[in-house]
Amino acid sequence: MRKMVDNYNQWHEKLPFALLGYRTTVRTSTGATPYLLVYGTKVVIPAEVEIPSLRIIQEAKLSDAEWVQSRYEQMALIDENIMNAVCHGQLYQNRMTRAFNKKVRPRKSTPGKLVLKRIFPHQDEAKGKFSPNWQGPYMVHRVLTGGALILAEMDGEIWPKPINADIVKRYYI
Repeated sequence: MRKMVDNYNQWHEKLPFALLGYRTTVRTSTGATPYLLVYGTKVVIPAEVEIPSLRIIQEAKLSDAEWVQSRYEQMALIDENIMNAVCHGQLYQNRMTRAFNKKVRPRKSTPGKLVLKRIFPHQDEAKGKFSPNWQGPYMVHRVLTGGALILAEMDGEIWPKPINADIVKRYYI
């Protein structure tokens, strides 16, 4: 009995089979196979050519004009299949968003709370690998809509620019 792949040097011989499997597998995000979206019809696997299925037998008995007409109708179905895949993809994205948002706990900042501000690598305060990631503490002066904060230094000096609430964390004394 011979192994599927004798060694890694023969991977290129097995690539068409892997691509066939990839292109004919239904994707969760679209609800269709890539082959169906491109060609508008289900794939004819090599086994169906050797052992004809009912679909192959029916297509073999068509005249040229009938075959062209059936192909034209299949081409018209491609747009419908793509629209179905787009709708399915949007529903899939909505499901994934809802699942993600279930686990998200919103942070509530109130004026007067102490916070630390993240130091990003491109800032002047970042001085290398062992430098701190946070600076502060700062006081929340005002909370704006959309998750923006106006911070104030501990001496009372208010920052002119608002910052995103995602780059601060609460400071515990």
